[in-house]
Amino acid sequence: MTVSKLSAGTPSAPPSVDTLTARGRKTRDSVLDAARKVFEDVGFLETRVEQIAQEASVSYGTFYRYFESKDDVFQELSTRLFDDVHRREPLDPDLSPAERLIATNRLYYQAYRRNAKLMAIVEQVATFNTEFRELRHEHRRQLIDRTARAIARWQEQGDVRASLDPVMAARAMAAMVDHTLYLWLVQGDEADEVSLLDTLDQMCIGALGLELGESETERIGPLGHQ
Repeated sequence: MTVSKLSAGTPSAPPSVDTLTARGRKTRDSVLDAARKVFEDVGFLETRVEQIAQEASVSYGTFYRYFESKDDVFQELSTRLFDDVHRREPLDPDLSPAERLIATNRLYYQAYRRNAKLMAIVEQVATFNTEFRELRHEHRRQLIDRTARAIARWQEQGDVRASLDPVMAARAMAAMVDHTLYLWLVQGDEADEVSLLDTLDQMCIGALGLELGESETERIGPLGHQ
């Protein structure tokens, strides 16, 4: 899926990354880094290709050698952001379902924090660009599908209430976590970090009816208490 073009580009499409020389890849990465900084500093609507080129210390024409428009570079930055936020490292197979959920949540919290400024711009663009909004939804669907599969597996094991719809439960949990992190990290709502993240963990565990191990109960406290 591609984002509809909101800014002018050039007639010829940039070459594939695979065809670039090492020097070309380095320059392209510099443009990406510069674009991210400009987007985060002034927002999507106020960003101009000239600003990105200046920040990257390249010519206007060099920018167009690698990207068709600011929309094009923003799409790649967004895809990289989604890949980072949704990336999952292998977990200890001996972890209980509750422990796996907490570990996965914490990886997501950390990735969201790393990308909070760009995430704010992503949410901004998704409000007025239909195709980009669909791209955002697709990445959210990937996260929900993965969570729903885990819930269904835990239901088969008898760890989660069978009455829960796995997809709806995953959607509700994702909405709660995303909105809480957005208000905290993007909108600047004041919150004690330890208490906030522990509460999110407790809410997710309690919603599914999972049982915490003794070590995790000592760390975040009994469900429903701080």
